[in-house]
Amino acid sequence: MKESARELAFKILYDIFSNQAFSNISIKKHLNKGIEPKEENLIREIVYGVLENDLYINYIISKASKTPLKKIHPKILIILKMGIYQLLFMDRIPSRAAVNESVELAKIHGHKGTVGFVNGILRNIDRNNNKFLEIREKDKSNYISIKFSHPKWLVDRWINEFGDEFTEKLCRANNSYSKLNIRVNSLKTSKKELKNKLEKYGFNISDGKYSDDILIIDNPVRLTETEEYKLGYFIIQDESSALVGQIMDPKEGSTVLDLCSAPGGKSTHIGQLMKNKGRVLSMDFYEHKIKLIEENARRLGVDIVETFVGDATKFNESLVNIADYVLVDAPCSGFGLIRRKPEIKWNRKEEDIEELVKIQRSILNNAKEYLKVGGILVYSTCTIEKEENIKMVNQFIEENNNFRLVNFENLVDGLEKEESLKQGFIQLYPHIHNTDGFFIAKMMKER
Repeated sequence: MKESARELAFKILYDIFSNQAFSNISIKKHLNKGIEPKEENLIREIVYGVLENDLYINYIISKASKTPLKKIHPKILIILKMGIYQLLFMDRIPSRAAVNESVELAKIHGHKGTVGFVNGILRNIDRNNNKFLEIREKDKSNYISIKFSHPKWLVDRWINEFGDEFTEKLCRANNSYSKLNIRVNSLKTSKKELKNKLEKYGFNISDGKYSDDILIIDNPVRLTETEEYKLGYFIIQDESSALVGQIMDPKEGSTVLDLCSAPGGKSTHIGQLMKNKGRVLSMDFYEHKIKLIEENARRLGVDIVETFVGDATKFNESLVNIADYVLVDAPCSGFGLIRRKPEIKWNRKEEDIEELVKIQRSILNNAKEYLKVGGILVYSTCTIEKEENIKMVNQFIEENNNFRLVNFENLVDGLEKEESLKQGFIQLYPHIHNTDGFFIAKMMKER
C-alpha cells in the first residue's frame, strides 16, 4: 500500500529527531521514485517547516497542553508538530485536513487516548490561533529565540557579536526558503546553452548574482533525473561555495591541493577553471567520501582530480612544497547552512566551536608547509562565526609574517560595496547576500 505524503514526512522527522539524521539525507532515503512532485513538495515543506519552527511550535504546544512536553510520546509529539505547522504556518492547507490527517497518523502510531489528545489539542489551537501564536516575552533574546526557533545560547552569542537588529534579520532569513543553486560545467556546455535546455523541461531559472558559473532554480523537483545532470553538465553547489574556486583563480597547469575536499564540488570547480590541465590533489579523511569525489569528477569529466585518504590535522611530509595553490575548506560549525539544514542549530553546542577552532588552526599550520613560495592559500568555511573566520585568519598571519592577504575585488562582480574584498576576505550572510553564510580569505606565501 502506498504511503501518504504525511506518513513519509512523519517517518523523516522521526528519523531526524530520534537519530540526529541530516534532513537532506533522510529525505533522500525515504522518498521513493513513484511519488508525485506535488506530494514531494508537501513532504519537504512539512519537514523543513517543522525543523525551522521547532522551538516556536514547542512553545505553542506547552501553552495548549496540560501534559508537559517531556511526557508526550516522541511519535505523538512529532504528529502534533506536523499538525500545528500545517494549521498555523501553511495557508494552502485547510484546517479540517490538517486536523484529520494528524488524527489518522495518531491512529497508526498511538492508541485511543492519544488520538483524542491530538484531536483536542489541534482543534483548540485552530479555534484560538492568535492566542497561541502570541509570544509574551519582553526579553529580546528570548523573543528572537522562540519566534525564529534558534537555541538561546546561539541567539545570545550573535546578539553579543552583531547586535539585536542584525540577529533578528539573520534568524528570520535562516527560516526562509533557499532556492537551489547549480554550477554549470563549462568543460561540457555553456551557461546559456544549459539554461535553454533546462527551461524546456519547465524549470524556472535565473543567473547567480556573484559567481560566473551559477544558475538558480526556482522549482528543482526531479532536476537530477534530467539527461543533462547524468551527462555532467552541472553539479548542485551554492553560489557562495562556487566563489571559492573563482577567488582562488588557479592557472592552467598548476598543482592544487584541496585538503578537506569531499564531496568534491570545489575540487571539480578548480579543475574546470584550470580547463582540465594540471593536477588537483583531493584529500579527505573517509574512504566513502573519497568515492563521492571520484563519482562527481567522473560524471563532470574532470580528469585531473587525484584523490587520496588523509587526515588534514596530521602533518604529511610527502606534501611539503608540492602545491601552487592550497585550499583549506575547513570543518566548521556550519551555521551558514541553517537555511538548508535547519537541524544544525540543534545538533551543535557552544563548546563545539572551541574544538573546531583548534582543528582549523592545526590544518592551516600544516597547509602553509605544503605551499610553494609565491603560492596562494585559500581558507573558507560555511559559518558566520568570527572565531572560525576573520579572527582565525588574522591570528594565522600574525604568527606567520611570510603570509599576507591578497586583494581579489577584480574576481567577483556584484560585491562592490564590500570593502573587505580589497583586504583579501569576504563574509557572506543569508539576510544580506541571499546565499549561504560563508567566509573566504585569500593569502599569498611571500617567502
